[in-house]
Parts: sequence; C-alpha cells; structure tokens
Amino acid sequence: MSENEPPRTDGAEHPNHPSVDQSDRTVPRNLRQSGDPGIEMLVSTRVRKSPFFHKSFDEEGAWRATVYNRLYHPRGLVDPEDGGTMAEYDALVNRVTLWDVAVERQIRVAGPDAEAFVNRVITRDATEIEAMHGKYVILCNEEGGILNDPVLLRPGDDEFWFSISDSTLMQWLQGVNVGENYDVAIDEIDVAPMQIQGPLSEDVMVEVVGEEVSEIPYYGLMEAEVNGCDVLVSQTGFSGEKGFEIYVKDAMENAEAVWDPVLETVKDHGGMQIAPGHHRRIAAGILSWGQDMDHETSPFQVNLGYQVPDDTDVDYIGKEALERQQEQVENGEYPFTHKLVGLKMAGEPIRDYAPDFWLVSDPETGEECGYVTSPWYSPELETNIALAHVPAEKLRDLDAPLDDSIYDADADIEFQVHLPDEYAEEPGEPVYATVSEVPFQESVNPSAREQAKLNASRADE
Repeated sequence: MSENEPPRTDGAEHPNHPSVDQSDRTVPRNLRQSGDPGIEMLVSTRVRKSPFFHKSFDEEGAWRATVYNRLYHPRGLVDPEDGGTMAEYDALVNRVTLWDVAVERQIRVAGPDAEAFVNRVITRDATEIEAMHGKYVILCNEEGGILNDPVLLRPGDDEFWFSISDSTLMQWLQGVNVGENYDVAIDEIDVAPMQIQGPLSEDVMVEVVGEEVSEIPYYGLMEAEVNGCDVLVSQTGFSGEKGFEIYVKDAMENAEAVWDPVLETVKDHGGMQIAPGHHRRIAAGILSWGQDMDHETSPFQVNLGYQVPDDTDVDYIGKEALERQQEQVENGEYPFTHKLVGLKMAGEPIRDYAPDFWLVSDPETGEECGYVTSPWYSPELETNIALAHVPAEKLRDLDAPLDDSIYDADADIEFQVHLPDEYAEEPGEPVYATVSEVPFQESVNPSAREQAKLNASRADE
C-alpha cells in the first residue's frame, strides 16, 4: 500500500488478494487482476534489438513483442483474425516452425578452471557433461532459490555456454568469481540462437547442414556451416516437439546470412516463423522462469527436485539450503507454502497469453488459496490446461513424495479457477479444475524426469 493510499476500512476485499498465503516470499506475486490495458510498447535504445530484429518485425510481420533478457522478443506472428496463436500451434505440432530466440543470451565461461567454476554454480555435476554435449541445469542462490534454468552447452573441454532464461545471470556469475578467483573469463558472446521446432525439423536441418545432423543425440552438439557462416547446432528446444537450435556465431555480422536460407527451407516444408510455442511447452510440463518459478522458488516446489543430487561432495552454491529442504520434504514437511501442479480446467478455450496470475480458490471453503502461472487450451485434450501454485498442505494425502507426486498421476483433488469473463462458463463465476498428471502430453524427447517415469511404468508392466 502506498503512502498516499489510505487503509481499507469498508470491509471490501483487497484488490491485491492478500488472503492468498505468500508468507514464504519476500516480494509476493502481484495478484491484482488488472487485465490487458492494451498499451503500446515503446521501442527505444534502452532495450537491445537482436540481430534478427528486422527479420522478425520488419520482414515477417511480428505484430507484438515482450522484453526478455533486455532484448525485444517477438510474441505474435499470425494475426488474430487469421487464427493467431492457435494457427502457430498447428504449424508447430504438424509441420515445422522457426523461432527467433536471440533473447537466449549466451554467457560463456572459458579458461583452465571452467569446469570447476561451473561445478560451483550449478546443482548438477558438470564433470558428467562431455565436450560437444549439453544439459538442462539450474543455478540457485544460497537460500536454494532458482536463479536461472538454462541449457548449459559444453563446446570444448575448457568452455561452457549458459543459454540463459529471462534473468540477469552474467553479473551474478562474475560476482561469484570476485572472491573465489577461478582462472576463467566470464562474459556474453556474440552468438544468437534460433530454434527449428516441429515434426519436420530434422528434414529442414538435413537440407541446411547435412545428413550428419541426424546423428546428434538429444542435447548433443555439432559444428556446422550455413551459407559460409560458422554455427553450433544442438538437438534441443522449448516445445516438447522434435527440434534443434542453431547458434549463429559472430551474429551481428552473420545473422541474416544464416536466417534467410533456414527460413526459406522451413517455408519449403510448409512451415513458418512463429512465436515460441508456450501452449506446447505447457503441455510438455516445461517451466518458464519468471512465470512458474523465480529466485524465491525452491526446486522441490516446482518438480525440479531431480536437479538436486542425493549425495555429492561438490560444494555448489545453495547446497546446504537445498539438502535441508530435501530432508524436510522427505520427512513430509513443507519448506514453502505453495506447490506447482498441473490443472485441467473447464471454461472457454484459452487461446492467448494470460495477463494476470488468475486466482485459485478452494471449492469447499470458497477461500482464495493459489494462482495460475501458465494456462492455455490443449486441442489434443480438448480442455484448458495450466500450471498453478496451490497450497502444499492440500497435497499431503497423496501417496508419493511431495516433489514427485503431482507429476506422477491424476489426483482426485479439485480447485476452482477465477477466469476472466471471456473464458468463464458464467460471467463472474469460477470454473472447476482437477489436479492432473504432468506432462499433459508426452515430449518427443522426454526429460530426465519423464524418462525415469516412463522406465518405472515399463518396469511395472
């Protein structure tokens, strides 16, 4: 409450919904339902234009943007009257798509102590990442909060690239080394990635870089050339579909020379440029930093407990806090108020980004108790799906460890979600939602968590 805003004495509900317990956070999520004001984005020199900016906005007609890692990021290519995000989704799951993801800034750690330094800042074991391979990792602060969840690439024995999600990481890495003096150089490099995602992505990549791309394993890397320009190729992506990323080196000079033949090949295969497919990543259970988690979120809170090793001698940052949280979870205690779950929701199809964290309430009491972080409509399931934070106590009776339970099976637990009137079944009335298994839809390349679950299921059979 600002100094100029008097305290409420009329008994009316507070518009920021303090009834939702966020006592485990220093800065609570803003739960005020302010909607989309339809404002115009200012384009200025304070926010960087990526090397692909003119391709996405001037040539391919991206009509809206967000700011991600202090770069402009295209978030809409198909006009709403032509199908909007769901037309983009159709291209992603049925054909092939190109994404401008230069906002995944590449932070390089290079030098004789690169492996030791990276081992200090990630929770997983960097020594297990071979050269020309990568891995999905998390970095935590001393309290065990998630600072970033990048794809970590290792193009050489003494070189790592953090392909970062939306948070400032470079300065933190440099700050860590101020007092620890590892023999490394830490800086952003002039490399801009693009993603080729969808069932026909391998066909596109074979035409662009050659047959050998088919031999790259999941999270494998390959050096290649496109139109005479050096690139690094990985079999990775943010969609749950088959996909690759092309990391354009010397991007300010080479971006256009690589982009043009790649986009032409994508279009030759019936595809198009689209915005990153958040509808598909939600179905795959892929998390988005800033929406589903942040620096005040524990890995055990968002089903990333598998990123915390059970037994390691590595003294990584956050180890003491995470091992304490792990012990609490194993003892059935909750070092947090809320837990991320999957929900299947009633209501009209949600076909675009949510402008607010929509509120979740307990149908038995009517009390507001949580919030939705990432909702969308699933054509395959013919229902709305979402990731949401709900009270951890509501999950106590599930017959599984707290950090795994919601990702293992559907549960007979119901909530109500307060959707905007455009999606509600009845204006002003919440819709029912059921806790659901995540991922809602299997990935082409299952994550470590998904693969472990699939192997367990096969063993039971």
